[in-house]
Formats: sequence, structure tokens, C-alpha cells
Amino acid sequence: MNKHIEKRKLGQSDLSLSAIGLGTWQFSKGTGLVGKFWGALDDELTGEIIKTSLDGGINWFDTAEVYGGGESEKIVAKALDSIGVTPDDAKIATKWWPALRTAASISKTINIRKEALNHRPIDLYQIHQPFSFSSVEKQMLEMIKLVNEGHIKHIGVSNFSVEAMIESHRILTEHGLTLASNQVKYSLLDRRIEESGMIERAKELGISIIAYSPLEQGLLTGKFHDNPALIQQAKGPRRYQRKFKETGLNETKPLINLLDTIGEKYNVSASQVALNWLIHYHGDTVFAIPGATKAHHAQDNVGALTFKLDTGELEEISRTSWKVLG
Repeated sequence: MNKHIEKRKLGQSDLSLSAIGLGTWQFSKGTGLVGKFWGALDDELTGEIIKTSLDGGINWFDTAEVYGGGESEKIVAKALDSIGVTPDDAKIATKWWPALRTAASISKTINIRKEALNHRPIDLYQIHQPFSFSSVEKQMLEMIKLVNEGHIKHIGVSNFSVEAMIESHRILTEHGLTLASNQVKYSLLDRRIEESGMIERAKELGISIIAYSPLEQGLLTGKFHDNPALIQQAKGPRRYQRKFKETGLNETKPLINLLDTIGEKYNVSASQVALNWLIHYHGDTVFAIPGATKAHHAQDNVGALTFKLDTGELEEISRTSWKVLG
């Protein structure tokens, strides 16, 4: 593992992570309602992706119960075990799926999560989305119980509104704990969390933001702009979305052109510039979890950690992004 990649604390916790982790939704084996978004990857390839990430200095992996009904968790644990990497060098974040459940399910299902992860420590346990039958308070009290019983180390949420994030933080603080993170969709082509005030409140409260879909499902790589025919080969519903059609690609082209131009200075790709912007524009507040379906994607993720955009470049990218978003 590349130990020289800088780590930062997740929220106010003692969890020290690389600014980029590996998102593992794509390791769902193509199963389950959510997992069907991706085709099935074989174990050898997923192992190679995970090893490439580790070798480059990425030290954490974000998975979830709903990713193939535990398939992603099993694959991540199996790969880490086979590589022989210790829990100190490979942190795991996973999530409880709340839909059609009450908060009581958090404690009832924790042993299933631990078994799926082959009893590797759960460094960050997150409520996957806000649609539980139970209140935020009841969910947080169950998560507190898991921390106190030693099942999990830190608590996070995902897709929570500003209000629900603040309430979660308040409840945890009253019990001597902190909310480490809120995992939300965020990229140069989706900046709603800035408009809602979420970034501002997260900074004030010392909560980290974990950005999923940081490359907007591959759009910010520029590959679809260079070769629009590629979208027809893409798995899942992407090829039906407006942003991947000719009109949408034309609208976002000025941003891709700028990312390419800045990338030439650092000898990196447009996607690496996009990721670097994400993890530096708001200081240390934002972490990113791009996925990878090929080993070279993981290598690209790693490369985004090896340089730092200057203030002028960060601002120029931001301005161009807002123009594109209209």
C-alpha cells in the first residue's frame, strides 16, 4: 500500500481515511433490485480492482446491504482476506437498508452484516436513506446501541436532508457521540447540496460529506463526449437519460474541455481533475467514492490523489460548472 497518500479525519471521528474511497455498488453480482444497475463482475476482476486501489493508497471501501443483498459486502471481505490486508489498512463502510423496516431492524440485522463481511470491523455504519417507518431519533438510538455494544465504530447517514442530518447530529451529540458523515450525490454536474445549504451546515458541525456518483456515472470522464456511440454499450438505464444524449453532451462539453485543458498541465485525465476538485474545493469536508468496473478505473481513481489543483483552477472549474448547470 502507498502509505504516502495523505489521510484526513472523517468528521470529528478518529477514522483516518484517504480522501477517495472505492464505491462498490458495482460488485452486486447483477442481483437484486439495486444491483441490476450493473452487470456481474467475476471475483478475479473485483479482487484486482480492490488490490489496485489499496496499492495506490486508497484505504477504505464503501458497500451496503442492498448491493446484491450482501453480495458486494462478501466480495469486498473475500478480496481483502485473500490479499491479507489488515483491518488497520483497509477500512469498511457499509449501510443498513431502511425501506419497509423499523429502527428495530438495525440491531436485528447487524449480525448478518458482520457475517457477510466475514467479521471484519465495520468502521462506519450508515442509514442508507431516510425512508424508514421509524423516526430519525429511534434510528439514531439503535445506532448508538451498536456502538456501545462494539458492533460498529462510527455512525453515518446517507441521502439525509439538511434537517435530518442536523437532527441526527444533535441526538448523537447528546449521547457523547458524533455524526461522522452524510453520503449524498454530489459532482460538478450536480451541486444541489451547495444550494440547499448542506455543505455549509456540514462544515459548521464538523460532519464530512461523502460524495457518491462523483463522476456522474462516467459523464465527467469525457469518454461519451469523445465517442457518443459508447452509451449504447453501457449497462443499465444510463443510455436513456437526457444527459447522455447528443443535446445533453453538447451542453456539458465546455466543462469537459476545461477539465481536459487543466489535466494536460498535470498530465492527468478529465475525470482525475473532476475528482480532485471535489476533494479540495471545500477544504477537507468532502470525500469521494467513485466506483470501478475495470482495474484501470481504479488506477484512475488513485491518480486523482497524486496532485492538488491550485485556488485559481478550483474557482475556474467551479464557475464553468455553474454556467453549464445554468
